Amino acid sequence: MTHTNLHPETQNFLAQEQKMLIGGDWTAASFGTRFDTLDPGTTQVLTTLPMAGEAEVNQAVRAAQQAFDSEWLAMTQAKRGELIYQLANLMQRDLRILQELECLDNGKPIKKAKYDVIGAINHFKYYSGWATKIEGAHLPVSSPNKLVYTRREPLGVVGLIVPWNFPLMMAAWKLAPALACGNTCILKPAEQTPLTALYLGKLTKEAGFPDGVINVLTGDGQTGSMMSHHPHIAKIGFTGSTAVGRKILQASATSNLKKVSLELGGKSPNVIFADADLEKVRQSVLWSSFYNSGQECTLGSRIYVQEPVMEQVVEALAVDADGLTIGHGLDNPDLGPVISATQLNRIVGFINQGIQQATLVRGGHQLDRAGYFLEPTIFQSSSDDHAVTREEIFGPVVHVSAFKDFDEALARANDTSYGLASAVWSKDITTAHRFAHGLKAGTVWINGYDMFDPAVPFGGYKESGHGREMGKSALELYTQEKAVWVDLG
Repeated sequence: MTHTNLHPETQNFLAQEQKMLIGGDWTAASFGTRFDTLDPGTTQVLTTLPMAGEAEVNQAVRAAQQAFDSEWLAMTQAKRGELIYQLANLMQRDLRILQELECLDNGKPIKKAKYDVIGAINHFKYYSGWATKIEGAHLPVSSPNKLVYTRREPLGVVGLIVPWNFPLMMAAWKLAPALACGNTCILKPAEQTPLTALYLGKLTKEAGFPDGVINVLTGDGQTGSMMSHHPHIAKIGFTGSTAVGRKILQASATSNLKKVSLELGGKSPNVIFADADLEKVRQSVLWSSFYNSGQECTLGSRIYVQEPVMEQVVEALAVDADGLTIGHGLDNPDLGPVISATQLNRIVGFINQGIQQATLVRGGHQLDRAGYFLEPTIFQSSSDDHAVTREEIFGPVVHVSAFKDFDEALARANDTSYGLASAVWSKDITTAHRFAHGLKAGTVWINGYDMFDPAVPFGGYKESGHGREMGKSALELYTQEKAVWVDLG
């Protein structure tokens, strides 16, 4: 599939030789190793990129440390904030280019890619204001002749490893607070979706960030592993699978005990009581089930519906899923492809297990066309003891089950090793709040789903990770607290 209506700058960017950004210079891999990034809507190669190895990781760490020790640490907080805001302005100027690159590299529909870019811009704007508001405190102590105060100081060089499902958005979630707090950064996008990170690197140079403050390394999981083990990286911020999160924690333990924040997997319950506004539920549940072709860590993939309205909700969801358009992201369908052949095969494997264990209500088939396309899929059963209910599939697959009462619903909603997000639907304010308080999840939505704002903290309970991104909470991820004692004599 050839699209001729791309912005000229998008075409120019794809046509040029791709290099990494290290210390302000565009750099190739020292051994010349390169890899392809594909358009998942066609399986065609978009461009090739350098594979960062040990030499490039070391080079980026040195550049970031030098920048931290010189210009960046000495720069006023106000100036840092101005640079972050200027980056947001340049992203706004180049919004169409960024959304086209995100659409091509990830496969998501072009209009939804635009929402992601706007969300990333808003994150940079939000944290630009925090740069001048990171405060310490005066602490009263028992001795009148002692002055004690605290300082919040940057960590130094931080490594930021982001996933392929929301590449630019997740980069902003990490870069914006890290920069506002005064750190220098090494950003590693996912191997499958590196393009918007590289374009963002281009914009950081135009915005006027000192060389080495923001470095962008392209590579695979081995590149990320080298960053996680590096003794001179002070912190890793990671979004991705729980399995990789465990490896990053292990790397911290065996290297320099670097600080680690993890936003990991989820298997989120979406709980619908019989007294819910079912029209509003219908408008929401389609997208909480299949948004981004199910490649979303907060996906409401476990739907629990109170018995009196179970049939109505399932029938509506099946009808609405049938109406979803599926196609190449640039054609702006409802759903694009999944990210890769590997991911497609993994999802199909779970669907095949589900067919043996539950009732297939709708979907379950790969589309017979170029690209990694899959129908939205709905399973139904009374049991939670099968793979489509227990495992994070990361595809357009949901499981629906009926419940009798409050206690059963809460117990089943919490019966998971994950705890990232959740939702409850009820017109009864007491039911809604009691249920929200009982849910073991970092985010609870009442009578809605997937509501986000840069000011609101986000993160998980249990195996969904630790630490909170966004809001004031993210400042704790990228600073360390120092107590200063003064003996006044």
